[in-house]
Amino acid sequence: MRRSTALAGLLLAALLAGALPARAQVQVQVQVLIPFPAGGGTDIIGRLIQPVFSQELGSQLVIRNVGGAGGTLGTAEIARARPDGTNLLLTSMAPIAIQPSFRPSLPYRAESLAPICLVADSPLVMMTPQNTGIRTIADMVARARAEPGRLPFATGGVGGISHLAMLSLTRAAGVEMNHVPFRGSGDAMLAMQAGTIPLMSAEANLVQQYGLHAVGVYARERMPEFPNTPTMKEQGYDVAFQIWTGLFAPAGTPEDVLARIEAACARTLRSPSVVEGMTRAAHPIRYLDRAAFAAFIQGEVQKYAAIIEATNLRQAE
Repeated sequence: MRRSTALAGLLLAALLAGALPARAQVQVQVQVLIPFPAGGGTDIIGRLIQPVFSQELGSQLVIRNVGGAGGTLGTAEIARARPDGTNLLLTSMAPIAIQPSFRPSLPYRAESLAPICLVADSPLVMMTPQNTGIRTIADMVARARAEPGRLPFATGGVGGISHLAMLSLTRAAGVEMNHVPFRGSGDAMLAMQAGTIPLMSAEANLVQQYGLHAVGVYARERMPEFPNTPTMKEQGYDVAFQIWTGLFAPAGTPEDVLARIEAACARTLRSPSVVEGMTRAAHPIRYLDRAAFAAFIQGEVQKYAAIIEATNLRQAE
């Protein structure tokens, strides 16, 4: 098994360097692991870019969903995978920038992974099914005060960005609510459709995809996609949270392989079909190359470590 994996790595390196004929190219398979169940925002991004990314990389890309523990199970798997270019991770920010501070016992840290490129970046949006009667943050606060500790809200996992955003908002509002974590935003959406959960803060695209009502935007300015939805600050609470998605490889992956994957990522995100698909799905593309993405991640890790320390989030859960 080790010999075959090493051979696959050598084949991929040669392929990325343009040294193999077309017949050999199809023999190399690269897995893109998404650490959340199918149907969530990260999974949608992965499916959108997969065909073009596969073509640009010159290799067969297979998406594999490994959900659980707020994205940390799949992330840990890639962190310990063989660094030969055949194992990639497409993830939103929480497993990289939040969870290591939230759960110090995790078997990886941000530096266990090699950043390749930032793919997308967008503010979180609080959303609710159309029939809940909740239309504003004031409605949510009134409902929470009427039912202290009982009004449920969903997240894609304990210690994720949606959890942190909701904790920040409820603390600012001085209310207590019932946190119900799921394995990912896709699973949480199923519960919302079933009518068991009325609120979630998550990727903006889910509002359109599931026919929900946007209650508020965690941004400094209103989103073009939701011009009639006020920001949290406009509704009295100065809280803002972005959710970003990026591509990673295990630390120790050869520099030449990382450079080739980075170039393929850049070309993919410039492709008209990908730009159109990401726009239609309300996932604004934001590309950063390896150096800029690494610096960005370092800032994010420090920012959320400070927030977790200030809010005592680890002890709260």
